[in-house]
Amino acid sequence: MKNLYLSAALSFLSVLAMAQTKSDPAAKAILDAVSAKFKTFTTVEASFSYKVENAAGKALSTKTGSIKMKGTKYRVSFSGQEIFCNGTTVWNYDKAANEVTISNLDASSGMITPQKLFTNFYDKDFLYLLNGEKKVGNKTIQEIEMTPVDKSKPFHKVYVQVDKTAKTIYSTKVLENAGNRYSYTVTTMKTNSPLADNVFTFDKKKYPGVEEVDLR
Repeated sequence: MKNLYLSAALSFLSVLAMAQTKSDPAAKAILDAVSAKFKTFTTVEASFSYKVENAAGKALSTKTGSIKMKGTKYRVSFSGQEIFCNGTTVWNYDKAANEVTISNLDASSGMITPQKLFTNFYDKDFLYLLNGEKKVGNKTIQEIEMTPVDKSKPFHKVYVQVDKTAKTIYSTKVLENAGNRYSYTVTTMKTNSPLADNVFTFDKKKYPGVEEVDLR
């Protein structure tokens, strides 16, 4: 189940990364601006909340997570799991099992990384449309409705909300074909703060008794 939650979290990020350039020009301009803004950051630290609802809108689960990024390095913490990447090696740590799986980062494989997810918006997988703006607290939020071109996808709609002033992702909602809805909201974001490189490397001395599964 934890693997499912983590996959869903990364899927949330991945849907932010894919859009079709022949869609609404206004939506494209917003996504362009978000991508350009992200590329100016030397580091990013963000916290997010994650909610699962059924088709009737009843909350089934609520969790929180965090992410740190620096260049090609990243670290994701979510629902009892952590992923570390120092730019060449990936460590996937499962807290409940006290087990870490180690693999190489293969840049040529098309593997999705958080950096790609925030900057690569043009993979021709979605049609997108700007639905309009609304106020959320003191923020002006622009909502983009995204529909997958491939109808075999397990979801039929994604709603991406962008902070108009900050030009950053505020939230995303994924509507599954089975009826469940997955919502992610960025609760805090800090950029351009110093982050040591060792933050992105798994240090087994900090995890006594950890079992290593080395797939390299």
